[in-house]
Amino acid sequence: MSVREINEADFEAEVVKAEGTVLVDVWAPWCGPCRMLGPVVDEVAEENAALKVLKLNADDSPRVSMQFGIEAIPTLLVFKDGKLANKSVGLISKAAILDLIK
Repeated sequence: MSVREINEADFEAEVVKAEGTVLVDVWAPWCGPCRMLGPVVDEVAEENAALKVLKLNADDSPRVSMQFGIEAIPTLLVFKDGKLANKSVGLISKAAILDLIK
């Protein structure tokens, strides 16, 4: 499945009301580690067809960032059936992402 960009307006419908596992990559275009993590997240999305993978620009979505206590990026949020199940802050490996979504 390909990675899609969402915003605050889409967040509830795309994440909170979604069934199954959703990985949200909270990033910003000016963030070097975010740009490094992006291709890894893309790879995870391509290899896991059942996983819904979304990108959320932190600069454009301050309410979501506040709601989930995001103080640094990149942050990965894992939701299972609309509930926050896991969270990771900073640049992590593909293996660590796969562990995060289990």
